[in-house]
Formats: sequence, C-alpha cells, structure tokens
Amino acid sequence: MKLSNISAIAFAAAMLVPFAAQASDKEYKLVLTSEAGDRDSVLGKAMQNWASMIEKNSDGRIRVNVFYQGELGGQQELFDQLVKGNVHMMITWPQTSYDQRIGVNYIPYLVLGWDDAIEAFGREGWIRQLLDPIYQDIGLKYFGPFPEGFGGIATKGRYATSFEEAQGLKVRSQPIFPLPQTIQAMGFQAVPIDWAEVYTSIQTGVVDGDSSNVIYWDYEYFRDQLDYFVQSSHNFSSYSLLMNGATWEEMDEEDRGIIESASVAVMDQQFKDAKAEDDKWIAAAQESGMEYIVPTPEQKAAWVERVRTEVWPQAEEALGTEIMDVVRANASVPK
Repeated sequence: MKLSNISAIAFAAAMLVPFAAQASDKEYKLVLTSEAGDRDSVLGKAMQNWASMIEKNSDGRIRVNVFYQGELGGQQELFDQLVKGNVHMMITWPQTSYDQRIGVNYIPYLVLGWDDAIEAFGREGWIRQLLDPIYQDIGLKYFGPFPEGFGGIATKGRYATSFEEAQGLKVRSQPIFPLPQTIQAMGFQAVPIDWAEVYTSIQTGVVDGDSSNVIYWDYEYFRDQLDYFVQSSHNFSSYSLLMNGATWEEMDEEDRGIIESASVAVMDQQFKDAKAEDDKWIAAAQESGMEYIVPTPEQKAAWVERVRTEVWPQAEEALGTEIMDVVRANASVPK
C-alpha cells in the first residue's frame, strides 16, 4: 500500500531509533529508497541486497525498510529528505540543488567507452576522488557509484543522429544540470521532467521521447510509446549510493563497517554485471520491435565536439575551474 507523501515522510522521520547505552548494542531502523525502480528492477533488487546484507551482518540490530519508486515522493523531494535525515539511505541520481559541483557526475561525453567508464567511475577512480568531498560539504556520506551504462535518446515517430536531424524533437531530460543543456546542445528541445511524469508526458505529446537513460528504462516503462533508441552515449548513467551524514556520524566504527562493506558488495556486483545487463535489454528492446540505432563514428564525433564546446564552458562556470581542469586532464580522448 502506498503511503501519502506527508505520512510517509513523517514515518521516515521516526524510523531512526537508536537504543541501549553501549554502541555495540545499538539497534537502528533505517529507511532506504530511490526515486526510480520497482522491487523487480535491477535497482530495486540492489536495494534489497544492500538492506539484507546490513541486517544479516548486524545480526538484526540494524533493520532497513526499503521503499521503491514513488512510494515516498519524487526525486527532488526524496533528496531533500535525505539531506535533512528523514530518509537515511538512497541509491539515486543526486540533485545539484544543494551544490552545483555534483554536476560533475553528469558532464556530457566525460567517458567514451566501457573501459574508460569503469576506470573513471570505479571506487578508486578519479571521479570518486572529485565527488567525495563535495558530498561531505552538503552533509552526505558517499559510498560510490552504481553504474548502469551509456544513456541514449528514445523517441517515437522519428529519430535523430545529428544536430540537424534533432531540430523540432522535444525530449524529456532529467532536471539536473547539465543534462538539459547537453540535450539542447545536441539539437533537441530539452524539457526537464521528473521521472514520475515521463509516461504521461510522452503519451500526451508534451514530449516526443526520453533522454539520458540506458535502454532498460525506456524499454521497460515506455515501450508501448517509443519506436527508436539512439545510442548517443552522451552520458554514463550512474546512480550513487548515499547516506545521511548525521546518521553515519552517530554510528560507531563497527556499524559503519557493516553498512560500508555491504555497499561495496552491491557496487562491485553491479560493476561486474552492468554491461551484460545493458546488452540484455538492448536485445530485448530489439526483439520487441524497438529500433536500436548506433550513430556512426563520424556522427558521434560531431556530437562530442559540439557538446564539449558548448556545455563544458557552462560546466566550468558552474563547477569551477579546478574541477574542470581535472576533468580535462582525465576525460576520454576521442579516437
């Protein structure tokens, strides 16, 4: 049964319950959620695994209640509640509303292939080194990324593989800087829309499609509405495993270790499975009749040049020269 947003947030706020005097005996009830993914999705199962490992390794002292997409609210609302501590843990696309520097996670054409992505987004990767102190500044504990694969542009009626062809196509963008700016630079009309409203927006013609997601989401949720998926690969789709910083800080070393080791297991498994999982859904989408288009190297190179030229200076203005210097030093080099 779905909880109303008001009662759900009130419920979540009451869920952190420490007991007993000795740290090793403390019991917790934590709330873990995400803005997307039902219980049968890869993301939903990852949340279940994270929760179950924590409960098992703490002998039941740390209980984790999992809420799936839409059950506690929308994307921005949930992130607000995570920062406030009413929601304790999330696997999410972090919002840039508290600190624009989080946008480094969404810089377009940052990596151009799977090998580069795994190296950059891995637990020891250079992107992790950039993001960790930023999350600390807004009061969050960052465990690391939950990679899905390379995003694309899914549309109905017609598709585009160039700036010129994209003219007049309206596509939904996540309302997170610089993703709308990226879609706009590629030639599309970007319409920032929260995840919960995407299906209706496509169905009613508010937009002609979706963008920046791996094909799983467009196939699983919108396949009756969409005809094409263009593998533009302009972003590497990666959620983040996060925890409210105050909740993290009040825990002792043993309990932190339990939660962090479980998060590492979830992330390591996803890094092993991500490409195969993405390939599986590409095949499923094609079998169902969705046309899967990979731009030619020349078409992709034109998008890379246009987007980096237009969006990276905007990113520098928002994120700072220091961050963008690191990006330029480490970003994939077009071949």
